[in-house]
Amino acid sequence: MVSIEKQLELIERGTVDCISREELIKKLKKSEETGVPLKVKAGFDPTAPDLHLGHTVLLQKLKHFQDLGHDIYFLIGDFTGMIGDPTGKSDTRKALTVAQVAENAESYKSQVFKILDPEKTRVVFNSTWLGKLTSYDMIKLASQLTVARMLERDDFKKRFDSGKPISIHEFLYPLIQGYDSVAMEADVELGGTDQLFNLLMGRDLQRSRGQEPQIVLTMPLLEGLDGVNKMSKSLGNYIGITESADNIYGKVLSVSDDLMFRYYELLSDLDSRDIEELADKVKDGTLHPKEVKKQLARELTARFHSSETALAAEENFEKVFKKGGVPDEIEEFICSVSEPVWLPQLLVDAALVKSTSEGRRLIKQNAVSIDGEKVMDVNRMVAPEGTPLLKVGKRRFCKVVFR
Repeated sequence: MVSIEKQLELIERGTVDCISREELIKKLKKSEETGVPLKVKAGFDPTAPDLHLGHTVLLQKLKHFQDLGHDIYFLIGDFTGMIGDPTGKSDTRKALTVAQVAENAESYKSQVFKILDPEKTRVVFNSTWLGKLTSYDMIKLASQLTVARMLERDDFKKRFDSGKPISIHEFLYPLIQGYDSVAMEADVELGGTDQLFNLLMGRDLQRSRGQEPQIVLTMPLLEGLDGVNKMSKSLGNYIGITESADNIYGKVLSVSDDLMFRYYELLSDLDSRDIEELADKVKDGTLHPKEVKKQLARELTARFHSSETALAAEENFEKVFKKGGVPDEIEEFICSVSEPVWLPQLLVDAALVKSTSEGRRLIKQNAVSIDGEKVMDVNRMVAPEGTPLLKVGKRRFCKVVFR
């Protein structure tokens, strides 16, 4: 049995809010005395098919609780996903269809076990209990909250003050998320800092139903590769956990030295004292930041692939970026044309850039090459013959196969 002090040290690592610490200590002591593990949950609405490192901040914290012997519940919000979480949104969020939710939920289930132990994790769907609520139950649930209280939420207040519409169903979202905690009788719920209002709603509803209120733990929102904005697919500053080993390794190495230790704290399995030791060595100059970053890149790549694959990704990175070589594995793009293709359009078709304007800009910056030769002409046409190797920047390669 791990001591209460040691448990607290691991649980509080990287957290922003703990409401409340005193209650958490009491729950941990009770668990120790009774031998009954805490019931810890985190909810994920399946709004996209793939998870990125930002999502795994919560998964890592769930793993901490799992390593301490507590029961972990990975809650898939298949019901709430069809409402659309209004958190942080300036407009009403588009709800997903039943088919989209089901497809994304299946994808989530296969991805979370790259971090959590499948034998010790319970995957649950909130449609199990929310789908059984009658209209009477929903009205009774809605009576738990006033409009004034709901407008305390910063995102709702901003929309209300600016005259932007707020749909009634969005008001229901925090209540329904809070009801999850009642239905599950959760001891602890995890969420991002932007979820604090919803998590506290769970405490309120549990208390009104005579349950012991859950502990609320919030985790910071992980910055993306730009070091400024929250990691997001829409911003393109993300590292997806289903990406290739080469991509994960290379992207981790691209983060700034300051952001590197933020990633260590929130994502690494390394002990806090070991991380502090690495930071001290970088600070006093006895260890180069690049070596510390490579260690993190190996760890995260191995987590989503394997140790062997991570080492191969490191070797490939050295070969490509230090020695000017070509990756061992390159994506192929089959192009069925009979006429020469405008290079910026070919870059778009091969998924190397998002638009022809981006392609032209990169050509002007000498960042595009064909078969190792830099291209200077934005009007360059590529003949439909052979298998030219396109390279954009330092890390984007594609072999075009004309047929």
